[in-house]
Amino acid sequence: MSNRTVGEGTRSLPPGVQRDLSRFTGSGFDDGRPFWVQAAWFAVLNTVFMAWWCPATLRVRLLRLFGATVGKRVLIRHRVRVKWPWKLTIGDDVWIGEGAWLINSESVTIEDDVCLSQEAFICDSSHDPSDPAFELLQSPIRLCQGSWVASRAMVLRGVTVGPGAVVGAGAVIRKNYGAPGRSAPVD
Repeated sequence: MSNRTVGEGTRSLPPGVQRDLSRFTGSGFDDGRPFWVQAAWFAVLNTVFMAWWCPATLRVRLLRLFGATVGKRVLIRHRVRVKWPWKLTIGDDVWIGEGAWLINSESVTIEDDVCLSQEAFICDSSHDPSDPAFELLQSPIRLCQGSWVASRAMVLRGVTVGPGAVVGAGAVIRKNYGAPGRSAPVD
């Protein structure tokens, strides 16, 4: 896996300031559904949705049942994890490979003809490393038409991957990326 990164570096605490996780409040975070819906989704996710025996067509139906917008001819393989279906939009002709993980606390939009390869990691939230309370930072992610996020690549909060862009295997994308046909660094 590549250790190369595209985007800005991280910030740290100011000198002399210590992290104090007891001050964490989670302010501004909204799950978007009542607890019982969240619990039902996690039960379905972990017993049916991720299972090898669950047909791809059933995975699509389950996402829709829990509020996702999902287009036509979408292929979702086993071991795919989706945090909140109601904050997910998937276009037509999308492929999501085995073990992909979508942490969509804010929102993730996957346009038409996008491929997320095996174990791709899409995460629209993080913590503020310069805040002693480690509060949440969230920003939507958009994967534009025809883009490809290759195996074990990471796309982080606030990023738009441009139309036709290729995020190379193992790359970490922290800022908007992608002139068509241009790839993220690969080894």
